[in-house]
Amino acid sequence: MYSHWVRLMLLIACILPALVECRVRHYKFHVVSKQTNRLCSSKSIVTINGKFPGPTLYAREDDTVLVKVINQVNHNVTIHWHGVRQLRTGWADGPAYVTQCPIQPGQTYVYNFTLTGQRGTLLYHAHVNWLRSTLYGALVILPKRGVPYPFPKPDDELVVVLGEWWKSDTEAVINEALKSGLAPNVSDAHTINGLPGTVTNCSTQDVYNLPVESGKTYLLRIVNAALNEELFFKIAGHKLTVVEVDATYVKPFKIETIVIAPGQTTNVLLNANQKSGKYLVAASPFMDAPVAVDNLTATATLHYTGTLAATPTILTTPPPKNATQIANNFISSLRGLNSKKYPVNVPLTVDHSLIFTVGLGINPCPSCKAANGSRVVAAINNVTFIMPTIALLQAHYFNIKGVFTTDFPANPPHVFNYSGPGPANLNTETGTKVYRLPFNATVQVVLQDTGIIAPENHPVHLHGFNFFVVGRGVGNFNPKIDPKNFNLVDPVERNTIGVPAGGWTAFRFRADNPGVWFMHCHLEVHTTWGLKMAFLVDNGKGPKQSVIPPPKDLPKC
Repeated sequence: MYSHWVRLMLLIACILPALVECRVRHYKFHVVSKQTNRLCSSKSIVTINGKFPGPTLYAREDDTVLVKVINQVNHNVTIHWHGVRQLRTGWADGPAYVTQCPIQPGQTYVYNFTLTGQRGTLLYHAHVNWLRSTLYGALVILPKRGVPYPFPKPDDELVVVLGEWWKSDTEAVINEALKSGLAPNVSDAHTINGLPGTVTNCSTQDVYNLPVESGKTYLLRIVNAALNEELFFKIAGHKLTVVEVDATYVKPFKIETIVIAPGQTTNVLLNANQKSGKYLVAASPFMDAPVAVDNLTATATLHYTGTLAATPTILTTPPPKNATQIANNFISSLRGLNSKKYPVNVPLTVDHSLIFTVGLGINPCPSCKAANGSRVVAAINNVTFIMPTIALLQAHYFNIKGVFTTDFPANPPHVFNYSGPGPANLNTETGTKVYRLPFNATVQVVLQDTGIIAPENHPVHLHGFNFFVVGRGVGNFNPKIDPKNFNLVDPVERNTIGVPAGGWTAFRFRADNPGVWFMHCHLEVHTTWGLKMAFLVDNGKGPKQSVIPPPKDLPKC
């Protein structure tokens, strides 16, 4: 009788989650096509539950999340939970042909993962082809019940998801580019919560409103879900207090303009302390290299309650697209919180010291007439990664031979003036190579941009881990001098980091998560061209340091 009563009380507690926290959250994602109008034209896009952006997924730190994905479109689909550690649960990470085969049309798959020790703003997005151009949304992990934020509690929270919009079908855009060997067309607009805002030649385009009340403080959870472009974000007349990036707390600082790369998130406090009115919100491109970008600024309105619709909007001027100093002001201000409750556990010793060049190349392509018989490719350490037809994690777990090799180079195979124009031979090697790490090894990675074709800022994302950004600089990394200036006290902790154009970034992490973990440029065009690799982290001792067995519904290739 007693056990029956306990079960009844737990059932009541789950119905009333304010009393007892329920730790398993179930979501259902229907992947469906939706006819959508933007920029005075219409096209069919791939969405979650018919929403663009997709619904915000809410959970709490240490919750287990089960998301049943039902593929109702005629594309293969996967969903990546960007920034979720996926401790031992690589099967739920989502990148196609890395940790799983895609969910085929008409099929389903349940992503099952636990948000161990994580709280903050992340995102989810498709991780196959270019479907993430419209299939994306925010993932909000609230602190455990009763645990306060390490900053003044906001009165309310607003989710702001930045993106890009093409009038054309994005799968056709990249397929045409691959056929030609040249770069794909840039987007036609940037978006804020799915809307471009005020644009010329389309007077009926809706503008997103962020509603605020005078005197209140808001936590803005800002996500860059754009496909190919880093973005500046600012609000007319208001300073932003940065408190978190990539779901890790930082030492708070005030700034007018943040810069946010695809795959990154930034939480800021906004004080609605100006006179009532309407204030322009602007998201504009950051590109400090000679590379074509979409120059349109996305706009929204910060709308104080009680302000009349006809009230003129107070404007702000977005930074120039090449405003490197404004970007650096933001990036150099980021420091890990490093409090007693939220320490910065940066590895002080390094077992594997790696230097990876990241950049472009040119390989032969006889059918690429538009590019005179060659095509633009991208590479890490001169290896253009070829995606397998069996998922790497499956091949590793089941010991399937011939899918990948473990000879990814730890250093550039050719030494040259990396930040210069490059060597005479711009060809790359192709292969499906991974870098193998023993469980719990400490790793330092220096990402060095190259000037081949053009130097460019590469936002690089590492799946399965957070890492500590210990240094960055312009020009070529000097292994004798530059490490002396590394920040090993309070470096910012991230999952996606921008490698400055013509420069380098260094980060450290501990390989405490067994499995196969993708690392790639989060500019989708560069991922498509081959700027990607994977770390294979061996199991440790016993089941708690080993990859869990695959779920029964794991999709088949």
